[in-house]
Amino acid sequence: MTDTDIRIVSLIPGGTEILATLGLVDAIVGRSHECDYPPEILNRPICTQARLDSDTSSSQIHDDVNSLLQSALSIYEIKTDVLEQLQPTHIITQDQCDVCAVSLDDVEKAVATLIESKPQIISLQPNSLQDVWADIERIGNTFGVDSVKVLENLEARVKICQQKTQGLSSDELLTVACIEWPDPLMIAANWIPELVNLAGGHSLFCTTGQPSVTLPWETLLTTNPDVIVFMPCGFDLNRTRQEAKLLTQRPEWEKLHASETGRVYITDGNSYFNRPGPRLVDSLEILAEILHPEIFQYGYKGTAWEHL
Repeated sequence: MTDTDIRIVSLIPGGTEILATLGLVDAIVGRSHECDYPPEILNRPICTQARLDSDTSSSQIHDDVNSLLQSALSIYEIKTDVLEQLQPTHIITQDQCDVCAVSLDDVEKAVATLIESKPQIISLQPNSLQDVWADIERIGNTFGVDSVKVLENLEARVKICQQKTQGLSSDELLTVACIEWPDPLMIAANWIPELVNLAGGHSLFCTTGQPSVTLPWETLLTTNPDVIVFMPCGFDLNRTRQEAKLLTQRPEWEKLHASETGRVYITDGNSYFNRPGPRLVDSLEILAEILHPEIFQYGYKGTAWEHL
């Protein structure tokens, strides 16, 4: 199969970014409604739509998500008519989180309706950095692209962070709570604890490779982390600032150590932390800059993160 024969539809932002990093942007013929990076893919036809309104409150979004899932409906719909027109040879999707993107099951059902083109489905299920590296290699192998240099570059950047934080004393390893959702309060997991630890912090409440957990408000108060980082799933910096107010307006908030010391931060979770692709290394550098500004200054402040 030549490059001109490859027609890829990517239904997950991380997958789109992996394709772009491997130099396969021109082969992308369609995308999900959430695939917005790199900018040159924005003119590609959109193949999915959400069944819920993401402009409502975080608690309402959570309720709507649960309601859809309990009624055995997916949160996202695939536009099979668009897919039919595009006649893809490959579809990249995920089999990890029904809230994050179109499910593998939905893609398989949609593909069953495509008479002419029987696309190969590549399903990603990353839970750690190592899984993301494996996905990059797998996608590279699928399309005959050498991923070695891409991976070497990403791993070298991780190693720089790791080496610079290795000499930190136990007192300098700050305890960190990464908030993935404000209402109900959820703590980010999967690759996030790994990133926190690599950036010179001590991740609280979650273990690398495990799903995110709901946390009672009282547990956050009693554990009293040194640093709190907001990275709500699917929200940019401005939306995160609004959502953070749900917690910061609580009377007990001011008593938290992180609040007293000015170590509460908001991030663009949608562009960085929520996407298991190449920009997880940017996410690591953002955390390093947040946790240890005396060591790291990458220049992400103001665009990817801010003090709250």
